[in-house]
Amino acid sequence: MGEEDTSNTPGAGSAGPGPARRALLLGTVAAGVGAVVLVHDELGDLWGRRPRVSRPREDGVVDARGAQWTAASGANWRRADRPADYDIDRVVIHVVQGGYRTALRVFKDPGHGAATHYVVRKDGHVAQMIRELDVAFHAGNRSMNERSVGIEHEGFVDEKSSFTAAMYASSARLTAGICRRYDIPVDREHIIGHVEVEGTDHTDPGPHWDWERYMRLVRRERDRRPARATGTPA
Repeated sequence: MGEEDTSNTPGAGSAGPGPARRALLLGTVAAGVGAVVLVHDELGDLWGRRPRVSRPREDGVVDARGAQWTAASGANWRRADRPADYDIDRVVIHVVQGGYRTALRVFKDPGHGAATHYVVRKDGHVAQMIRELDVAFHAGNRSMNERSVGIEHEGFVDEKSSFTAAMYASSARLTAGICRRYDIPVDREHIIGHVEVEGTDHTDPGPHWDWERYMRLVRRERDRRPARATGTPA
C-alpha cells in the first residue's frame, strides 16, 4: 500500500534515485557581498519550476479515460504543477493488502498520511484519487514521490488469485497512458514495484505479480492507442 512521505517537512528527505536537491552557486553579486547560494526549491520559484500559480483545477476531472474521480484527503498529497516543476519518469506499482473499498477509505483519511494517484479493482474499474499534476505520498521516498505516478491494486501479495486478467488489462492501459503522456520508457527501470523504491520496507506487489505478463500488456497498449491530453471530465 501507499506509504507516508515522512520527508515532506522542510529539510527532510531520503536520498532516492534521480536528481539530488543540491545547493546551486549563483555567482558573485555586488562588491564585498561575495557568492550567494540558494537551495534548489528557492531557485525553483525564480525559474518557474515551482507552482507559485498552478493550473486551475476542476472537480471531477481525471487524467485517465474511464477513471472515476474520488478524492483522497488533502493531507495525503501535495499540490504541484507536474511536469512543469517535477519531471515524471516512473510508475510505481502497489498492492493494497486489502480490498478496493479499504484503499479508498484509508486514502480519504487525513490521519493515514499516504495515498496513490489511482486504485485498480479486481474487475478492472479504476478510481483516480489524486491528479497526476500533484505529488502523492505513496512511495515513502520524497524524490520518488515527486517523479512518479502511483497505482494501487486491490488484493494481497501472497494470494496469486488477487491479480485477475481484468485487473492486469486495466492497469496496463492505465500505465501505458501515463507512459505516453510523459514519454516514459516502457521498461522495468521506469515501471517498478513499491519494493524496488530505495529505502522502503514494503514488499508489494510481491512474488505473484506477473511482471512479464504485465510489461507485455503495457507495451501492447502503448502501441495500440494514441496519446491524448490530460484533464478529462469523469
